[in-house]
Amino acid sequence: MTSVRERIRAVLAGTVDYEAALDALTVTPSAEVDPELMAAKDEAFTRLWRGGWQPAELHRVVTRRGRPHQADLVTDAIAAHLRQFPRATVDERWQAQADVLGARIWWTGDATYVHELATRWRLDRVAVLDLLLGLLAILATLPPIEMLIAPPGSAEAPADGASAVTPSRIDARQLDRVRALLAKAESTTFPAEAETYTAKAQELVTRHSLDEALLAARSGDAAPVMPYARRIGLDHPHDGEKAALLEAIAQANRCHTVWSPELAFSTVFGFDTDIDAVDLLYTSLLVQAHRAMARVEPPGGKAGRSRLRAFRQSFLVAFTARIDERLTSAAQLAFAQATGGGETGESEPADLLPVLASRDEQIRETMRRVFPHTVRARATRVDSHEGWTSGRQAADRATLSTDTTRGR
Repeated sequence: MTSVRERIRAVLAGTVDYEAALDALTVTPSAEVDPELMAAKDEAFTRLWRGGWQPAELHRVVTRRGRPHQADLVTDAIAAHLRQFPRATVDERWQAQADVLGARIWWTGDATYVHELATRWRLDRVAVLDLLLGLLAILATLPPIEMLIAPPGSAEAPADGASAVTPSRIDARQLDRVRALLAKAESTTFPAEAETYTAKAQELVTRHSLDEALLAARSGDAAPVMPYARRIGLDHPHDGEKAALLEAIAQANRCHTVWSPELAFSTVFGFDTDIDAVDLLYTSLLVQAHRAMARVEPPGGKAGRSRLRAFRQSFLVAFTARIDERLTSAAQLAFAQATGGGETGESEPADLLPVLASRDEQIRETMRRVFPHTVRARATRVDSHEGWTSGRQAADRATLSTDTTRGR
């Protein structure tokens, strides 16, 4: 007679019909099924946490591939995993992702979890078992990925009050200003208003980064600031064009990217101040690109689908090319100002250039360690002149601002 554990493992291995296995589980006493199902769930998530996956990434991939409520199961699994470890042994980035997702223990005990889910979601037991078993099937298809953040239990608390190696982040108040301004940029219908912030935004981001780099280099007794990496999701369609946009933004902010199309994300390598800027600018520019594209794209319909696809692809390629030019120009201007050519330049090139060269080599070394083998992506073809022209025009109107408190 096949045990519950064997039946679950057979489903995950794909060696048994899913519906037949689900039917068998539904007629088996819950006292036999639920403990095995919970154990399989914990085992699957532990494998993925140890295999490099982070809370936000796993939540995102299940949201994309799964059904309603299965992403909520991921959030619960995050909370269940965290309760095993003292807070001091959990990396602050891992914990921050769990906090954003709202991971918390809301159920009274693991033995009653399935029953409490059914009550919470107003579903019958069969539906809940289907969701749990289906989630396990999704998790079984996910491979290990590069370890960017140590899983819970791996972080070490500083001893005797000493500072650990910590990242440098954009100030929280500045982030609030950034988000507020970008929200305005995404909602404005006046291109001239957006233009007033365009070049100055990247200048301010660059200047903030240069100041932070010099400060870190000159603070010999401060906690060292190290390069990190962050995965940013790239959704279909046109994920290749979105990866190119992200890369252009990253390069202008002294970061490097590696695109993993099979897992729908790019990994951005750099220092946290710069990665924060990249993340914010990419999110805003993608919203602006899609809204601008929707205003000028040709009608779709069955006969026009091919033309519409070509237009959108060409639009995003042109948008990226023009954004690349604008960001690079603005960053170069900010660098010139920071090295004595601008109104607030206090540092000399001799101070700044070695610092930036050292930081870039650290970033590249981190990237080589995580991705020892990479290949260059193929360039995207432009098939719509109309889309290309519209994309460049939209990029000229795009707002890149991340701060309104300086340089106005």
